Amino acid sequence: MHDAFDAALDALAEAGDDEAALCQPFIDVLRVTGASVASLGPPLGSETVAASDPLALRLDELQFDLGEGPCWDALATGRPVIEPDVRESVHGHWPAFSRAIQHDDVGALFAFPLHVGPLRLGAVDLYSGDPRSLNAAEQRQAGAMSGVVGRSVLRRALERASDDGQVDLAPHSRRLVHQATGVVLAQLGTSPEDAQLIIQAHAFASARSVGEVADDILGGRLSFSTSADGIEDHP
Repeated sequence: MHDAFDAALDALAEAGDDEAALCQPFIDVLRVTGASVASLGPPLGSETVAASDPLALRLDELQFDLGEGPCWDALATGRPVIEPDVRESVHGHWPAFSRAIQHDDVGALFAFPLHVGPLRLGAVDLYSGDPRSLNAAEQRQAGAMSGVVGRSVLRRALERASDDGQVDLAPHSRRLVHQATGVVLAQLGTSPEDAQLIIQAHAFASARSVGEVADDILGGRLSFSTSADGIEDHP
C-alpha cells in the first residue's frame, strides 16, 4: 500500500492538465468509487477542476448550487469530512443536499481540504457506492494527496492568468520576491515553495503583480497569519 501511495503522489505531481490523472490516484489508493477536485470561493472561484465520472461531477454541482455539503465543510474547517453511511445519517446541516442525493448511488462521502500550506482553495470530494469509512492512515494519505493537488491546481490557475494577461507573474525583481518569500515563510511556517505560491495567489486575487505584492510585504504594508478560517492577510 505504501508503494501505491508513493506512486499516487508522483502521479498527482505530474498530472498537469490531465483531469483524469488528478482523480484516479485517489480511487486507486483509497478504494473509493469516484472523486472530484473543486475550487471554492476566493481566490480561484467555484468550479469543478476534475471529476472521475458524471456522478462525481453532479455531487460537486449540487454543492455549488446549494451552498452546502461536505466540500464546503472541509473548506470552512480545514479538516476532513467523513460520512461513512449517507443513507443512515441525518444531515441537519446539509438538508437540501441530503434530499438531492437520496436517490443517487452514494453510500459514503468524504471531503478533504484542497490547500497550499494553510491557504485553502477548495476540496477533494470522494464517494463510495457502498457505506464504508476511511481509517486514520487512509485519511492521512488523502490529506497528503490533496496537498499535492492543491499546488497543481493553484499553479495551473496562475499560469492561465499569466497567459490571459490578468496578472503579471514575472517579478520586477527576483531578489525582491525571494526576500518576500522568506518573510511569508516565517509568518506562516510553511515551505518556501508554498510561501511563493501564496504570494502569487494574493497577486492573482488582487489583480496586481507579484513584484508589487512582494514590495508591500517587505515594506510591512501586507502580512499574513493563520487562523481557524485559514490564511488571513493584513493590509
